Amino acid sequence: MTTVDPDTAAPPSPAADRVRRRAAGDPVKALLHRHRELCERAVDPLEIAAGLEAHGITDRTAARFRHRDVFSLAEELYARSPRGEVPATATTPVPPGPSAHRALGCALLPGALAAAAAAAAAGQPWAAPAAVAATVAALVWPGRAAGGRFPWLAHLLAAAVAGWAAYRYGTALAVGLALAVAPGHLLAAAFAAGARARLDGCRALEDFADRARPLLLAVVAGFTVAAAGAAALAGAPLAVAVPLALLLFLPRLLLRHGSRRGPVAAALALALVPVPAAVPAAAAALLVHAVLALSRASAHTRP
Repeated sequence: MTTVDPDTAAPPSPAADRVRRRAAGDPVKALLHRHRELCERAVDPLEIAAGLEAHGITDRTAARFRHRDVFSLAEELYARSPRGEVPATATTPVPPGPSAHRALGCALLPGALAAAAAAAAAGQPWAAPAAVAATVAALVWPGRAAGGRFPWLAHLLAAAVAGWAAYRYGTALAVGLALAVAPGHLLAAAFAAGARARLDGCRALEDFADRARPLLLAVVAGFTVAAAGAAALAGAPLAVAVPLALLLFLPRLLLRHGSRRGPVAAALALALVPVPAAVPAAAAALLVHAVLALSRASAHTRP
């Protein structure tokens, strides 16, 4: 076998050496190539920053690319990405239209149907299942695809949790949950708009997280108050209705913002354990997960 003496081997060509030095001196170029699709389809640097965060790049990681934070790195990637002419409507806020009004109408419908069913058919076995079905569909149904292998599992478990609770505590609980759908819809929309506005005004991922957490907790507190009012109006026990409503509201937020279904399904499965503390414990665990997941910028990019 022939061996090559390293002392007599031909040195690398000057052109190859220049390419190697250029790649080593421009780490952003390699990152741009790795995330080319993200950078080329982004409508602004914020989309790139959120996408990088979703891939595990933090402000500390950005220092390796000679940037103070991910937002600064995203601005360079956006500036260096080839793209065509961006339509003017891509960055123009869209005012509420017929679809938003229809969504609000659909949020009001479960409460109206459940109250009418309870009033017209008091004691009838079909009133509670009808209210549960409408409530689960309106409270939990996501507006954006979430990650996970079984897309139906969270909805099936939510229906099981609400149905089991209505079976144990009566139609009044189902009516109270249905009445909480409308404030849940409005608060979820307010959270999405508020989080996006905070994302637009931030310059670092930690800064956004610090602003998003109080907003989320305020929305959760507002929904808790609304759920308590709905339960009192329907005559449902507050100690049962409020944690259950919160347990159905948090999956709506998480799935709407692209969270994976695994933690949501696990919390809903925990609520099916036949002990009194199961639902409050599941709601508390899901709230902790929501604080962590919804304080990430990648949860608030445009669908």
